[in-house]
Amino acid sequence: MLLDKIKTLAAQHQAENIAIRRYLHANPELSYQEFETSKYVQAQLTAIGIPFTVIATTGVLGIIEGKNPSKRVIALRADMDALPIVEENQINYKSNNDGVMHACGHDVHTTILLGAAKILWTLKDEFEGTIKLLFQPGEEKNPGGATYMIRDGALENPKPQGIVGLHVHPGLNEGKLSFRKGRVMASADELYISIKGPGGHAATPHQTVDTILVAAQLIQSLQTIIARNRNPQNPSVLSICSIHGGNTTNVIPSEVKLMGTFRAMDEVWRFQAHDLMLQQAKGIAIATGAEIDFKVDVGYPTVDNEPMITEAAWRLADAYMGKENVEETEKRMGAEDFGYYSQVIPGCFFRLGVRNESAGIVHNVHTPHFNIDEAAIEQGVGMMAWLGTQL
Repeated sequence: MLLDKIKTLAAQHQAENIAIRRYLHANPELSYQEFETSKYVQAQLTAIGIPFTVIATTGVLGIIEGKNPSKRVIALRADMDALPIVEENQINYKSNNDGVMHACGHDVHTTILLGAAKILWTLKDEFEGTIKLLFQPGEEKNPGGATYMIRDGALENPKPQGIVGLHVHPGLNEGKLSFRKGRVMASADELYISIKGPGGHAATPHQTVDTILVAAQLIQSLQTIIARNRNPQNPSVLSICSIHGGNTTNVIPSEVKLMGTFRAMDEVWRFQAHDLMLQQAKGIAIATGAEIDFKVDVGYPTVDNEPMITEAAWRLADAYMGKENVEETEKRMGAEDFGYYSQVIPGCFFRLGVRNESAGIVHNVHTPHFNIDEAAIEQGVGMMAWLGTQL
């Protein structure tokens, strides 16, 4: 039975896959700088015998053809970049690159796809269709490496009927998977705001434009837009996360800069909110005499799991993991550029549990102590290979 063969191979390759993950973890590279990581992936695929092309500068696109290659085409995706974080884990595979860390698990994702690729190549005479392996750069930085992979033809010639990706989930115990149909992750747009006006002495505010006060008005009014214009059943978040202006107690500054993020689960509301924010800024500028430059840097779209492929993947996960080990995942206001793929073809983005409280593996992604229970690698490898043969 194919499922049993995949499980056996995933177990047999586990030690090797852990070694791959530890090498990648110790040698992280930032978004769009994954040159050595890309070379490593290419070397691994070459050793297996899998043909590939290099696209999107550091991206790698592998192809595995089973029986009747044109009967079905499925894409499997992993991201490769790391974050500008100083690692604080005391482990023997700690990051060798100062200030760079695989704090979001992309080392795990790359390892899992490489491990699945080896199984799929071994079993290529036992399933039908073609499997495309997408090793993607730049998931952590706008405009998202997925856009470059798509631009360079990752979803063409042949075009997949669907795409699958996974993400480590430190809130879910090792040994568990989670899925959700429909909207599962938010869009993410960056906000850059500059408020300017004639500054001056704090004792004579009538001779200035109080840019600090204008900034406070704008921040409050932006929150009102989200609170009073959004359907309460439609999740959305606006957070101003940076304020820079002034450097002493008695001078009103001539400029205040704000930065923040806006996230939504609905693409129509997302762009309506952009218009409302720009209108609000324009109105406050007129009312206060300030000059307000409000830039919305449009980022990743919502990750919207297509119901049919997600239902199929969920049922396959039940068969592989046991129904008791597969849960419904929560909606998350975090963002993922996997959403670009799911705008083009049906997509399923699911979660892999990596938490182990008894071992102290409890820290969230994007933190200096993030780590995983490496037993999850075997489950991720097997699941990706299983889905690749069955979807």
